[in-house]
Amino acid sequence: MTVATGEYGVVLESGAVRFERLLPGPIERVWAYLVEGDKRATWFCGGQTQPRIGGHIALFFKHSLITTEPPPESARKMNDEGAMMGGTITAFEPPHRFAFNWVGMGEPDSDVEFELSRMGDKVRLVLTHRRLATSARMAMVSSGWHLHLDLLEDQLAGREPRGFWSVHEALEAEYAERQKG
Repeated sequence: MTVATGEYGVVLESGAVRFERLLPGPIERVWAYLVEGDKRATWFCGGQTQPRIGGHIALFFKHSLITTEPPPESARKMNDEGAMMGGTITAFEPPHRFAFNWVGMGEPDSDVEFELSRMGDKVRLVLTHRRLATSARMAMVSSGWHLHLDLLEDQLAGREPRGFWSVHEALEAEYAERQKG
């Protein structure tokens, strides 16, 4: 698998990863794909967002809604039946900044932040995910965001979605290796 270096997440500090992507605009459209559950469900996960600091964000993961590829056995239940997680919104500044505390998956809470800025007719998205408790969690989350952001880019560009499960395991192993050194 070959991925352009600029698409990889970068480890900022222990337990934190940062991604940058340049996406098709306008910024209001990209914002909608972050905060509106029906649009977010096309590339990441669905669920309602209470649009205010202190509001709740529901995160319903059902990967069969974002890819037709068969999942590995370890992901079959989430792929086929779905799993609900959630969090509390910690920043809501349309259309530039959206952040939440993520609770779920049997792991300690973590923090996710999206920042959007205009760059001509494109939108620069910066995603930072902090407080990832273990190196295994870092690798899993990094590969997941990498693949989900690929799907967001495809969605915004009107392209056929890239592979998800077909590259997930190899990408997770690659992130584990990259984060060692």
